[in-house]
Amino acid sequence: MRTVEIRVPATSANLGPGFDTLGLALNLYDEIEATIGGEPGVRVSVRGEGAGEVELGEGHLIVRVMRTTFDRMGAPQPEAIDLRCLNRIPHARGLGSSAAAVCAGILAARALADSERAAAFSDDAVFALATELEGHPDNVAPCLAGGLTVSWSDHAGLPHMVKLAPDQRIRPVALVPQTRLSTEAARGLLPKDVPHKDASFNAGRAALLIAALTQRPERGLLLAATEDRLHQHYRAPAMRESADLVERLRAVGVPAVVSGAGPTILAFSTSDTQDLIAPEVGNDWHIQLMDVDPVGANVQFPETR
Repeated sequence: MRTVEIRVPATSANLGPGFDTLGLALNLYDEIEATIGGEPGVRVSVRGEGAGEVELGEGHLIVRVMRTTFDRMGAPQPEAIDLRCLNRIPHARGLGSSAAAVCAGILAARALADSERAAAFSDDAVFALATELEGHPDNVAPCLAGGLTVSWSDHAGLPHMVKLAPDQRIRPVALVPQTRLSTEAARGLLPKDVPHKDASFNAGRAALLIAALTQRPERGLLLAATEDRLHQHYRAPAMRESADLVERLRAVGVPAVVSGAGPTILAFSTSDTQDLIAPEVGNDWHIQLMDVDPVGANVQFPETR
């Protein structure tokens, strides 16, 4: 029997103008313990988010990802998998819960495979498979690497990322509603084409946002840098309360954006805006002050802790 423990952070993608490219790792974590060997069968237990809702056998997302990863490595499929999950990342809220599960499953399978196959399956291979399974790299990049990431795919379809360190004076604040919204539903609202001027607008704002987050975390600069014309207003009909709250926060000077596909909102809090957030938020929202996770996914073997 072999056991591994994986901790994966929540993530926020897009960050306003950086559609499908920018991502931020947050200090909210799912923890899993995976064991192979022993009595044949798949056994899954879930505490926290998703308990009583997600599948507990072969259909569990992490189990399916582990199976896919074993196949990709050319490793034999284990007859016995015991998976214990402690979930803190809200599901279907725009905080990267599926990306966290995908990354956890890949890393668990690599850690539990034989040493030769594990060594051959590089970090780049992990990132590529996570991107393939998730569909885009913007959440899996910060989940794996931590910090602020810029991700893209080359002409061959292979994903790449650059990791940056945001200025520590910026504190992300997640405003999490009770309602859910699937990424597929939100993405289905986007048009196939956008005006050239809107694409140009977002390119400029995304570049400005990198500078604001890493070098000049000024309120006015962050407010301008988080403007978006590519996705948020198209998705607004599916999450009207989120869209309205973003407008109210921005009207009082808080740089606020939809987190990922929503409906969670991410605000970039600085010393001169932290007191402006709560008065605009109703009782139906959970306000969570966060830090940026600097390291991303963590893999440990119990015997080496």
